[in-house]
Amino acid sequence: MTDISIRKAGQTGRITFTRPKALNAMSYDMCIAIEGALDAWATDEDVKMIVINAEGEKAFCAGGDIAELYDTGTKGDFAYGRKFWADEYRMNAKLFEFPKPVVSFMQGFTMGGGVGVGCHGSHRVVGHTSQIAMPEVGIGLVPDVGGSLILARAPGRLGEYLGLTAARLNAADAIYAGFADYFIPEDHWPALIAHLEETGNWELIDAAANTPEDSPLAAQQTDIDANFGGETLNDVLNALKHADNNFSAGALKKLGRNSPIAMGAALEIIHRVRQRDDIRFALDQEYRFTFRAMEQGDFLEGIRAQIIDKDRNPQWKFSLEEVPAGIITKMVLPLGADALTFEKGE
Repeated sequence: MTDISIRKAGQTGRITFTRPKALNAMSYDMCIAIEGALDAWATDEDVKMIVINAEGEKAFCAGGDIAELYDTGTKGDFAYGRKFWADEYRMNAKLFEFPKPVVSFMQGFTMGGGVGVGCHGSHRVVGHTSQIAMPEVGIGLVPDVGGSLILARAPGRLGEYLGLTAARLNAADAIYAGFADYFIPEDHWPALIAHLEETGNWELIDAAANTPEDSPLAAQQTDIDANFGGETLNDVLNALKHADNNFSAGALKKLGRNSPIAMGAALEIIHRVRQRDDIRFALDQEYRFTFRAMEQGDFLEGIRAQIIDKDRNPQWKFSLEEVPAGIITKMVLPLGADALTFEKGE
């Protein structure tokens, strides 16, 4: 496959995204290839650790390749998307639970599906170009690929803020929020990767790490906690409107762009996941929404507006203040026989 390179190098298993012109967007076949490598390397004594990186300067992986999801969904075929997400989430769980060190080097954009590969390992490296985000609510989805667990673990109500606003994180922000662990200048990465391949020694990453700059996001923590602690989307909106300051105005502007259904459900999922703190529980909650997202949510309209027609003018099913509570509940109800099982061949 030309889109991804999977091989053993020295004492490491190596995964490299190799479609930089597409910002290394992850296709279904790439996802399955990664899972196959994880299955093979988990018990391979020659593989001491996994190293994941990407070609190009603009992106580690800017998300999933969603064109096929749109094509099938608009034809009334929801099965393809449901299988895509189920198989991707199974891979995410295996990566999170991998029994050996996993290091990722995330330059440029790391978003959506890229977070599901780059941000679940044990040693997550960012540099000066890194921009990490969970922008799913802008296309009618919830933060998924296990991202709800990272958001739920973020300091205070930062997870709610990031999940609902889709704000981007620089390197210092990403470390502060829990999406990354180490800041290492990007011109040091090639030599470090070569040494990791040679030795399989993850402690080299500790030795190479620099202290990041102060996180701009950390300075907003008080405002974030004061406004994003509500139980529902309406609670958050009311707090922001009452605050009436520069922070609240900026946050309201961001929320105004995104799917109200997706934001309401994202808030509910983050709250649930915070109580359980378990990757498989997080993925199960996310799948309840994504399973229904094409047929009952705003996903297809979000893709149309952002990716297909690019008019940036999505016509969401509900306005920001008028999302019925019952809709949010319905989107995250258990799926019964369709529930995520984490078994191959679902």
